[in-house]
Amino acid sequence: MSAPRSPILREGRNCWRLCRADRLALLVDGQRYYPAVVDSLARARYAAWVLAWDIDGRLRLDRGPVPDGLPPTLARFLDALCERREDLHIHVLLWDYAMIYALEREPFPSMHLGWRTHRRVHFRMDGAHPVGACHHQKVVAVDDAVAYAGGFDLSKWRWDTSAHRPGDPVRTDPEGNPYPPFHDVQWVVDGEAARALGALCRDRWVRAGGRSRAVPPTEADPWPAGVEPDLRGVRVGIARTQPAYGDRPEAREIEALHRDAIAAAERFLYIENQYFTSHAVGEALEARLGEADGPDVVIVLPLRKDGWLERQTMDVLRSRLLRRLRAADGHGRLRVYYPHIPGLEPDWVSVHSKVLVVDDRLIRAGSANMSNRSMGLDTECDLALEAGPGDTEVRAFIAGARNRLLAEHLGVSEAEVVRALEEAASPGAAVESLRTGEGRSLRPLDGTVSPSSERLLPDAAVIDPERPVDPDEFVEVYVPPEDRKTGRRQALLFSGLLLGLVILAILWQVTPLEEWFQAERVARWLESIRYSPLALPVVIGVYVVASLLTLPLAVMIVGTAIAFGPWLGFAYAMVAALLTAVLTYGLGAALGRQSVANLAGARLNRISQWLADRGVLGVATLRVLPVAPFVIVNLVAGAVHIRFRSYFWGSAIGMIPGTLAISVFADSLLAVLVDPNWTGIGVLASVTAGVVAGTLLVRRWMRGRAARSGEGGATLG
Repeated sequence: MSAPRSPILREGRNCWRLCRADRLALLVDGQRYYPAVVDSLARARYAAWVLAWDIDGRLRLDRGPVPDGLPPTLARFLDALCERREDLHIHVLLWDYAMIYALEREPFPSMHLGWRTHRRVHFRMDGAHPVGACHHQKVVAVDDAVAYAGGFDLSKWRWDTSAHRPGDPVRTDPEGNPYPPFHDVQWVVDGEAARALGALCRDRWVRAGGRSRAVPPTEADPWPAGVEPDLRGVRVGIARTQPAYGDRPEAREIEALHRDAIAAAERFLYIENQYFTSHAVGEALEARLGEADGPDVVIVLPLRKDGWLERQTMDVLRSRLLRRLRAADGHGRLRVYYPHIPGLEPDWVSVHSKVLVVDDRLIRAGSANMSNRSMGLDTECDLALEAGPGDTEVRAFIAGARNRLLAEHLGVSEAEVVRALEEAASPGAAVESLRTGEGRSLRPLDGTVSPSSERLLPDAAVIDPERPVDPDEFVEVYVPPEDRKTGRRQALLFSGLLLGLVILAILWQVTPLEEWFQAERVARWLESIRYSPLALPVVIGVYVVASLLTLPLAVMIVGTAIAFGPWLGFAYAMVAALLTAVLTYGLGAALGRQSVANLAGARLNRISQWLADRGVLGVATLRVLPVAPFVIVNLVAGAVHIRFRSYFWGSAIGMIPGTLAISVFADSLLAVLVDPNWTGIGVLASVTAGVVAGTLLVRRWMRGRAARSGEGGATLG
């Protein structure tokens, strides 16, 4: 008789908590998830929490039934829930995302999910993580009674049916644009597991700057009416990735769970994932593929990633890992596929799920990709279910969940998958026997990339890091040694500026550009503005509006100097900028810290501590150093109640050098454009050199003064 096996899930090693779920279900694809979570939120009595990497207040909820005639878009839906229940508070926590994602997301989420919604819909941007990290947990908790966790966000481009039909007319984003098929999974649990996930949500909310809120017990049951539990009375493991930040220790339970689960597999490892770049997963799979009697490994990945940037980065790292695994696969047990659906080209199924199934013993699904950053840098939350000795019902569920996913991708029935697994010599052979040459199926994924992409991409330590990346390390990896000499780079930029001006002067003489520009007419127009009694009020109004639109202050100063000349332009610019600063300071004070935080994001604490620690010098430094947009500094200063006198004089002192330099530069530039000649170009070159040198000296002096006066305080980095 063989010795009993040790359990895979161990609290404190590869899971944060092992909790009882009275009911549990696994929801595959958006057609099942979205109606369920909408129904649970509609039943909320006291508190709901939404943790998200992405969220879109315009998300349409009417692809399924919306309870009680509530509004069909997410922001209005949440608003109506709080209108209907006077004790309900809804908390929405969104990653304070990098600007590279801005074009893919809803513009101004803090406006749509914060300012325009009910006062009890609380919205925050989560920037409480190391540089380069992101908040990636996808959790919805309702009254600590029901919770959802997995790969889904309440966002656009997520809803789909399991058919993943090409050209499905219902699969459109909030603007009505179609998007490719999308595949994902989400858990729903109740009982102790839901209470633990609710505690996780509250902890994350508080760390992001929110206020803690107790959840009263309720007799109401927010379990979704349309979801029949797959299992009852089971223990669920909750695993996290949590980078060290502030006083919070690092947690790498998800990485440990992957290593332990892969090591425990006997016959069949089934994987679906959005990314496949993790060193930890790669090492664990390499070891198993090298064993003579190791398990078959079937991996389902997307054909490629969606955007050009990800194809040039994550797809390249994926190809390197696949190459390693294929080299280790001496026994032919590795099979890597992508879902193929006829008529979908040139699109493909976006496999966004994060699933690992070990035999019929363990299933894990959640937010964590098989990437390095999901194992150590980003915040993640996974749920795992393990069948113990004699747990035939749990084993049947785990095997059934895997078979259901395989059947979907292969375009066959679950019964056909079961029969093939029983009859074939190995799980890999069973999958191969079900693949068809035509029609919907799984197709082998080559995963190679072009040699040029391979050469251009550095090691995964920066693109897909496990820990925060040091800026010096980034420079070492990305910037060639010859480009690290700032003097040479500045000389090249300066030479380029002069060359551009020379080309512009030549074009002015040999093309109709002068006629199009009509310099005399423009000059007369500027002259009329210059001497108008309304000139200064107009300039002030333009500065206020442009600042609220976050137009750079330097651009506004250039325009003022061109319109009014260097000295009057300097005076007007200083008056307009200072009045704008005062007005937006007052606006920040009126809005309060929380509202400004929704705009400033992760910058608020850094800027406010800097201002508080250093007074006049701190404000002046922020005006000289490019730390944050002009209007953000103003709003934060007002919101955190920096003394007005310190704020005003610090702003004036800090803005004088830059405003004067830009005004003189703009006037010289205009002279060259109106009457291009070598004398004018020489003057412009001299002015430019002086402005650059002066700016660098002032900034260096300000940094030194700030560092000496605030040693040990906040930093600008």
